[in-house]
Amino acid sequence: MTTGGPMATGPMTLPEGTVPPEVLPARRRAPFGRLLRAEVRWIFRRPRTLVVLALLAALPVITGVAVDLSLDGPGASAPVGPGAAGAGGEAPIFVTMATSAFVLPLGSLMTLLMLLLPLTVAMASGDALAGEQSTGALRGWLLAPVARGRLLVVKSVGVLVVALAASTLVVTSGLVTGLVLAGTDGLVSMSGTELSIGGVLWRLAIAIAWATVYLMAVGAVALAISASTEHPMVVVVSVLGGLIVSQVLLQFSALDWLHPYLLPSSLDSLVDLIRDPVSFDGLAEGAFRALCYLVIGLSLAYARLTTRDG
Repeated sequence: MTTGGPMATGPMTLPEGTVPPEVLPARRRAPFGRLLRAEVRWIFRRPRTLVVLALLAALPVITGVAVDLSLDGPGASAPVGPGAAGAGGEAPIFVTMATSAFVLPLGSLMTLLMLLLPLTVAMASGDALAGEQSTGALRGWLLAPVARGRLLVVKSVGVLVVALAASTLVVTSGLVTGLVLAGTDGLVSMSGTELSIGGVLWRLAIAIAWATVYLMAVGAVALAISASTEHPMVVVVSVLGGLIVSQVLLQFSALDWLHPYLLPSSLDSLVDLIRDPVSFDGLAEGAFRALCYLVIGLSLAYARLTTRDG
């Protein structure tokens, strides 16, 4: 019979059948690539994701056809073509939409970045943590086992894929619609200058990249909220409410001191890509502001995930 005397001085032995802790994570850790594929596959299998992506693809088509019909109507008097520049050197953006194949995708992207594109990202972020927490699926991730830091990385990459896919879809749909309506001869900037195919494509690529960074900043804030609740709708309402309030605050000149800190204040800088030559000052400032939101949002999400129980 053993007594309650001093413990043995040799290496501590574990009960029979127990795996040493330093071996357990390495043996049972789920492959990162498999986790990413599973997350992306799960996102694009959700019906609401497919519905909102279909809307994003359809809206540039509707906008282009509507603007084209309005300019061809009996009351239309707007100038068209490369010489459409007005007294200020630039034609109105909606006039240029109907006469330039590349202004339509950029104009559609700017419009949808105000609400529908952030809604898409907020839905993905809300489902990523809050939605899975409410259904108990998040516990399955932790039992895989998946460290909470890796879990946040996987969820963030899933939101990034949604942001990139949504931005690319809007631009592609707008470009195809613009080419059908105006043809390749209508590659005209708002300044009235004709652009080459290459000049159009690199401007659109920059627009997609910039919009993805902006949407990822929205997604990071949404992930921070998603890590603190079990209700995905709370995430969506909070994010959209914050963006709407920010856009209202941008209308008051008395709050100029606050505008540099508001994320939507940089949306207008996308217009610079439609001008010739392009000015990158506003785009760079907007990208820096979005990166700040991105870092703060992901930091808050990580802090919440690593300190919460269950």
